[in-house]
Amino acid sequence: MMKKNCLSLTVVVLIVSVIFAGACSEINMDDPRQVVIAFFGAMEKNDQPALAHLLDLAEIMKDQGKHYALSGAKNDLFSSPQDILDDLTNEGRTKKRWFAMQRIINKSEIMGTSSTVEVTFVDKSKSKGYLTKFGLHKVSEVWKIYSFQTTTEAPN
Repeated sequence: MMKKNCLSLTVVVLIVSVIFAGACSEINMDDPRQVVIAFFGAMEKNDQPALAHLLDLAEIMKDQGKHYALSGAKNDLFSSPQDILDDLTNEGRTKKRWFAMQRIINKSEIMGTSSTVEVTFVDKSKSKGYLTKFGLHKVSEVWKIYSFQTTTEAPN
């Protein structure tokens, strides 16, 4: 019985992996800007496996001193990568804050194995924009987001 359950679980994991690989193959992982676009799409769909694929969660966990989610929030530091995924999906504080604003994905700049992608968050109710730069780097030849810099105010 146990062997049959393990086999069934293996088949389900394999099917999910194939579906996920197909979805990811549609993303141009050689273009950092497309990775950021896919990131917001995964946030919108609450797709934590896709987010885990697009983010360098270990690197984001290291950056607790300048944490993206602390901007204007309590000093709640994340204790695990799952905390980050929860914050970026469903009713997470960052998802709510970012999706309350218009998001404009601007230009990208590639510098060898690192890149930045400019993202502007526009708070229409305050007529205010925030110019940010998402940091990406290559991990196993794939661009992954490792930094969200959300403190730079755009010119009015």
